[in-house]
Amino acid sequence: MTETITAARESEVVAAAETRLYIDGQWRDARNGRTLEVHDPSTGKVLATVADASVEDGWDALYAAQRAQQDFAAMPPRQRADILMRAFELMHQRKDDLALLMTLEMGKPLAESYGEVNYAAEFFRHFAEEATRIGGNYQTAPAGNARFVVAKQPVGPSILITPWNFPLAMGTRKIGPALAAGCTSVLKPAELTPLSMLALARILEEAGVPAGVVNIVVTSTAGDVMEPLIRSGIARKLSFTGSTAVGKKLLEQASDKVLRTSMELGGNAAFVVFEDADIDQAVEGAIAAKMRNSGEACTAANRIFAHESVIDEFSTKLAERMAQMPVGRGVDEGVKVGPMVDAKQRDKVAELVDDAVKSGARVVLGGEPAAGEGFFYRPTVLSQVPEQARMWQEEIFGPVAPVSSFSTEDEVIAKVNDTPYGLVNYVYTNDLTRGLRVAERVESGMVGLNQGVVSNPAAPFGGIKESGLGREGGDTGIDEFLETKYIGIQM
Repeated sequence: MTETITAARESEVVAAAETRLYIDGQWRDARNGRTLEVHDPSTGKVLATVADASVEDGWDALYAAQRAQQDFAAMPPRQRADILMRAFELMHQRKDDLALLMTLEMGKPLAESYGEVNYAAEFFRHFAEEATRIGGNYQTAPAGNARFVVAKQPVGPSILITPWNFPLAMGTRKIGPALAAGCTSVLKPAELTPLSMLALARILEEAGVPAGVVNIVVTSTAGDVMEPLIRSGIARKLSFTGSTAVGKKLLEQASDKVLRTSMELGGNAAFVVFEDADIDQAVEGAIAAKMRNSGEACTAANRIFAHESVIDEFSTKLAERMAQMPVGRGVDEGVKVGPMVDAKQRDKVAELVDDAVKSGARVVLGGEPAAGEGFFYRPTVLSQVPEQARMWQEEIFGPVAPVSSFSTEDEVIAKVNDTPYGLVNYVYTNDLTRGLRVAERVESGMVGLNQGVVSNPAAPFGGIKESGLGREGGDTGIDEFLETKYIGIQM
């Protein structure tokens, strides 16, 4: 970032933002003329008015994806890879506008938005490379009288549903492997943050994605628009990132026609600090794991356990670091903590903190919403949060760090695993043997060992238990969009 963000600059980026639906290679308004408002969470004011898709618009998008599927699947892998690489390059060329637009509609500090643009673009580069590596197998049958040919083919038209907290990266993490595998798609971004995805659609169009291959449908009536598409059987794949409650409903809908599904759902990450950990390093890791995106992340440290011998030192230093994080509009220089995405999310955070305090937790820092316009909540540290507090079982999704103590390794592992979720956990210790032992015993799809951020396009992202199904990223992410076909040949 090299410029001071002025009101004129904000207006310029918003005025240039696309606000129409993208269906079958065409930008268009909703069939019934409906629109929805996108708000700036730092002020609560209307930022833009966007086309609000109807059920008919949803069908148009899915039919377009269906028509485009056969030709796109036949496109040589190198051509698909070239499209993804052009999109990667265009994202970097437009990073200033993309980052500012994201901050305005979602609220995160501008530096984090730049980080997300880079992270999001990397999925396109990663899957551009994977597109040409789709493999298969040829082998002799054990009896010697036949040959086996195993091929990988695109699963077909896919429905992609993304959340509001990482509006660009969650899109590229799904679109990237779909395009690499040869799948067309209908993508529904969150209605709170559609502008980033519509901006991405422009880039994909310019990069050479054929008409109908990627379709973007923004709607305020997601259930009405998306459920019939999921149940139709025209789409053969559903990829969703969001809450576990919604994910369960979508799984039921997908079962109607037995769709392939990828589900990246809720989390309840534990952050464990053992007595031999480097406390300063652990504090920095906790800041990364807790305060990224102002805590509005499924990977955020939701439960922090510090050994009883270091809990006072750790809590004090964590509170000192969080107290140094300025709160404000994400476009303002030096801001580290932006607003919650809307009033509903801010009020939920306040409710969980109030419940913990009433249950016996001690407020070390913060503990209340910030005064003034916008949906801000102060960075908060709570010590000795009792097990009956709701925040031990519910995602906080805000800048609140609840800390509790433990005595033994077995005790803390039991606490870590006492949740229906299993997305990610974090472990801090200077004992490598202990670190590996604990990493193997905790129930989660990912573990950060002396590391507060685990997300990486080259690594498989996903959870177990009620945190989801399947993986995104890494060399396994493309497999979610491929079917395995066995061809037996008599010799």
